[in-house]
Amino acid sequence: MGVEERLQPVAQLKPELASLNMGSMNFGLYEMLDRYSEFKHDWERPYLAESDDRIFRNTFRDIAHILNTCAENRTRFEIECYDIGHLYTAAHFLKRGLLKAPIFIQSVFGLRGGIGGHPEDLAHMRRTADRLFGDAYQWSILGAGRNQIPLGTMGLSMGSHVRVGLEDSLWDGPGKLAASNADQVKRIRTVIEALGGQVATPDEAREMLDLKGQDKVNF
Repeated sequence: MGVEERLQPVAQLKPELASLNMGSMNFGLYEMLDRYSEFKHDWERPYLAESDDRIFRNTFRDIAHILNTCAENRTRFEIECYDIGHLYTAAHFLKRGLLKAPIFIQSVFGLRGGIGGHPEDLAHMRRTADRLFGDAYQWSILGAGRNQIPLGTMGLSMGSHVRVGLEDSLWDGPGKLAASNADQVKRIRTVIEALGGQVATPDEAREMLDLKGQDKVNF
């Protein structure tokens, strides 16, 4: 899928927030073939098997084109950073003026091809983001698979936001599949409140991320 095709939902629907990867990367899911012998859908096995030869493309030109195209829509971005170099790419576009503060950095951990899921990896991401962006960013944690709740909890203790959901993990605890996104939201809410925090309201989130408001989308 080319950049123009990927761009169309944002260009046409003009959402408040959309995700944007800060670079091209290998994206390997093929190791899941060793964990499961049966699959529900015919497409699953070949999709996983072919991922050892798959690159997610987002060049500097692609990123600049997306940012320029969406500038008039006032769509802001969840800046997905799968490795340390992606933070430097975000800083590059902030310096060029194509990204505007506050930027919303989503640090992604535990996917093959990106940074690992070790606590030191998370701490390194935090230190680097603080050095590059100072107080000009909002930080969030995305831990893939089994990393979701442990790394989310660590991030929360360091002042981050956290993202959960079935796109990122199928689990609601060791060996227990989540029945819905709501299961994971309830679990992380328990963690947030146990740490003395509160879940932001939609209006509070819009203010933190400087979003344009629900009345300015095209859907």
